[in-house]
Amino acid sequence: MGALKLLALLADEVLVVALFLLLFPQLGLRVPLWATLLLLAVLLAKDIAVAPYVLRGGLERKPEVGPESLIGKTAIVLEDLNPEGIVKVEGELWRALCLNGKASRGDRVLIVGVRRTTVLVELPEINRAR
Repeated sequence: MGALKLLALLADEVLVVALFLLLFPQLGLRVPLWATLLLLAVLLAKDIAVAPYVLRGGLERKPEVGPESLIGKTAIVLEDLNPEGIVKVEGELWRALCLNGKASRGDRVLIVGVRRTTVLVELPEINRAR
């Protein structure tokens, strides 16, 4: 799949070479070689800038917005979760429900889901042994 994406990125360069060096001369249009090379350099620079995003699947990835974007992040317990309380994540306070026990103030918990305005959290394996 990555090879196809790379070929799609290079399609404009192939088209420029075909037009400027093969088709245009047959139609009597002479484009200076320096202009063709300059255009190719600009197109290659564009591909170099865009390639990491495209090849890493940036086009297929859905934007992370809303409360669901918190899933997988770590929160800090501000008010004991017994099993409900308050956590802080990315500077915001959220009501939280601990799904696998109790968490004390200062503990780090993992956000595993969101239910309306409440984040569902779990204690990491290390903290469960307490």
